[in-house]
Amino acid sequence: MKYDVAIIGSGFGSLTAAALLSKRGLKVCVLEQAKYPGGCATSYKRKGYWFETGATTLVGLDKHMPLRHFLDETGIQVPLQQLQIPMQVHLPDGQTLTRHAHLHDWIAEAERVFGKYNQRPFWEHCFSMSQQVWRSSLQQQSFPFSNFKDLLLSGLRARPGQVKLLPGAFLTMEDVLRKYDLLQNQLFVDFVNEQLLITAQSYLPEVNELFGATALCYTLYSNYYVPGGLINLVKPVEQYILANGSSIKYGQEVQAVATLADGYRLDTNKESFESRFVISGIPLNNTLLLFQDQKTKQRLKPYLLESEQLNGAFTMSLVLRAEEKRQEVLHHQVHVPQGVPGIGGKSIFISFSHPQDTARAPAGEMVASISTHVHDPQLHVVKDKQSIEMAILDVLVERGLIRRESILSVQAATPGAWIFWTKRAYGAVGGYPQYRRIKPWQMKDARLDHRGAYLCGDTVYPGQGIPGVCLSGIIAVNKLLQDHF
Repeated sequence: MKYDVAIIGSGFGSLTAAALLSKRGLKVCVLEQAKYPGGCATSYKRKGYWFETGATTLVGLDKHMPLRHFLDETGIQVPLQQLQIPMQVHLPDGQTLTRHAHLHDWIAEAERVFGKYNQRPFWEHCFSMSQQVWRSSLQQQSFPFSNFKDLLLSGLRARPGQVKLLPGAFLTMEDVLRKYDLLQNQLFVDFVNEQLLITAQSYLPEVNELFGATALCYTLYSNYYVPGGLINLVKPVEQYILANGSSIKYGQEVQAVATLADGYRLDTNKESFESRFVISGIPLNNTLLLFQDQKTKQRLKPYLLESEQLNGAFTMSLVLRAEEKRQEVLHHQVHVPQGVPGIGGKSIFISFSHPQDTARAPAGEMVASISTHVHDPQLHVVKDKQSIEMAILDVLVERGLIRRESILSVQAATPGAWIFWTKRAYGAVGGYPQYRRIKPWQMKDARLDHRGAYLCGDTVYPGQGIPGVCLSGIIAVNKLLQDHF
């Protein structure tokens, strides 16, 4: 059967694109190598428990944000439970910092922990910039430019507030802290660095102001928990795609993409599919290996990042006996200034299931997802998994986040396991890191071959996080329709 659009992978960017295209009457086929939809924004079942595959937090549902736009556009309903406190951060000096959801409360907390000096103007500036970035992201769906029509449409959609954002592309977050004279506050610098790492995959000297200010403020937007796990974010999207006459085929690992006179042929481990258009929702490194056309390969090569520029993750899935007085906060970042032994990660992120969520664990039990970064995963091959597990658990027990006697089971995974299960090159997670030498307009845009192949996902502009990959799917659809309809 020949489809209008074949989409490689079922990550949230791919599902966004598939839903929007199927709404417009196009026949779409999503090809996914795994047995669940959602890629790194879903859940998996093991021994009766539901664990998060990658992402554990959900934002992007406020006004002018991509996930809100997508759900409004399609009418898809997702079960959501808003978090009153998005996160707590456990600092190296023993203090616990609460990332409140409202700007006024957050500034008061930041002043309590870091001192009053310039915290208010810094955070007011970052929040204001983040609001304008989100607003502009949906207004400028032809960005980055890769043909004259993009440039023309972007000019027509330009607003005064967007022009004011331009200097932020040339400044790093280190420059911003210097402007507010905050670089001498080492506790604050460490906090910002580790917060940037979980949102931008990089540190102060590399992350530009536009992305950094937005990343630091994600807790100041509505944060949600999805009962039953993030699988219940992607399942309604899957059902919407199927209801509109399109297909999602599981266990279909795309191994090659050939260019035909009137479209593309995608060869999987089981069969072949033909389509007029194709969208790759898998990482750029993996996409390069699929396309047989040498011109396409040459176009893509300048945008690739190698292992030494990427991050993998050491992850753990815990089953715990639920505590009677379980704290309200589900998400915690714990600083580890000495680094996790063997892998060097300077912070550990742990997310708990909601105590009342009996879909993920039976009553009286709960699950937790733990992750820490592994920089240059190809170089840092994990050989002693058990000692890393013990070191991480020791930190979490010491900070009072878990009790050793409450642990019912532990399952750990290395970047090697990520390669095995997700097929992602190097086992990289979180998308491409931000680097100051790569300006927003230099990131890979949605066009792959300027013919009929497009891109979305966490390694292209805008990339990272569920809101970012959702926006990448929106942009891929916009450019496909702009070019051909």
